[in-house]
Amino acid sequence: MGNWQDDVRGALDGLAYGARSALSPSVLHGAAVELGWLTTHLAMYPLGLVSRAPARPARLSLAGLGPAQRGLLVSDVRAAGTPILLAHGIIDNHTVFALMRRHLVRHGFGSIHTFSYSPLTLDVRRTAERMGREIEAICEASGSDQIHVIGHSLGGLIARYYVQRLGGDARVHTCVTLGTPHQGTMAAKLLPWPLVKQVRPDSDLLAELDEPAPGCETRFLAFYSDVDQLIVPQRRARIRHPDLQATNIRVHGVGHLSLPFHGDVVHRITGVLAQLDASTPDEGPRTA
Repeated sequence: MGNWQDDVRGALDGLAYGARSALSPSVLHGAAVELGWLTTHLAMYPLGLVSRAPARPARLSLAGLGPAQRGLLVSDVRAAGTPILLAHGIIDNHTVFALMRRHLVRHGFGSIHTFSYSPLTLDVRRTAERMGREIEAICEASGSDQIHVIGHSLGGLIARYYVQRLGGDARVHTCVTLGTPHQGTMAAKLLPWPLVKQVRPDSDLLAELDEPAPGCETRFLAFYSDVDQLIVPQRRARIRHPDLQATNIRVHGVGHLSLPFHGDVVHRITGVLAQLDASTPDEGPRTA
């Protein structure tokens, strides 16, 4: 009983700290933007329950393409044709990527897919195995030997587990995570749900991800926000692992749900995926 009370007290203390630090004008503006996106997303959410986002097969013809699409296809046909898999967070669906998907298409990426899982999912490991099977199917159908994965919240952790623990680094060129609890979140201690327990800081899943990962070649890009309401404290959305090629990018004044919609975040992701052979620094510059 005492341990449970300590967990709740620690989680509440963390949330209270986050609340006290979230009173600056820029943060309040970010909260207003988050509310706006939440309203829009709630209106779109039912569409994701009854339909799946159609996959866009790779298109390597210039016919009918705008200048931006032509530019990527002409400058790097391999980057334009590398498939992209979008993985949403818990209790969410593919509609959270509506703006990002549209932006990627406009900039020349021609093979975009979505990975969905039920809110009743109980285990990150099994879901990562299913992601692996879907990635194999995409690669076989497209003829590509590599893929990019963009994961929001828990979707990023599923992708990381696949890459780091299931040999997915052989397939995933770049893994982008948005507000993903790489080091766990104190907020998870408030809920006894099995899946939520896996993102507690002391979970066996995160301990497994702390284990060595020698030779992992996947490029990681982790966006974390200084006002993320679900990652407590927010710095736990960074990747800290000596064997991973990870760039952590701090975003200011952007809420958890808004990360996949934020213009600067989407622009940065598009730029990185357009440069397959570019290296990234250990710590990315702050995104305003």
